[in-house]
Amino acid sequence: MRFKVDENLPVEAAELLQAAGYEADTVEEEGLRGAKDATLARLTCIESRAFVTLDLDFSDIRCYPPERHNGIIVLRTQRQDKRLVLSLIRRFIPLLGVEPLDGALWIVEADRVRIRGGSP
Repeated sequence: MRFKVDENLPVEAAELLQAAGYEADTVEEEGLRGAKDATLARLTCIESRAFVTLDLDFSDIRCYPPERHNGIIVLRTQRQDKRLVLSLIRRFIPLLGVEPLDGALWIVEADRVRIRGGSP
């Protein structure tokens, strides 16, 4: 499974995914800092990558229908401190082996993960 990690997440987010055995590139290392959401969404599709972000715009299924993507994971938290954000990454990693991500939108919160769509 391949991921693109948004610039609004710490680099350690990609490192956690890599340590779990997944390929993870960051928006920052690809020189895409400041790219428009639509550009990032298009690139993740072209590259067959799931997108991990704090940007709630990606949870709008009218703009980003899950079935058109390789997976969108939106981290939803009251605070965006590094420790809390990384705990949300650690929270969803075990689910990657049991829940379909392709064509799905995952909203990861401190107490739950909501999943919409996904191909079995």
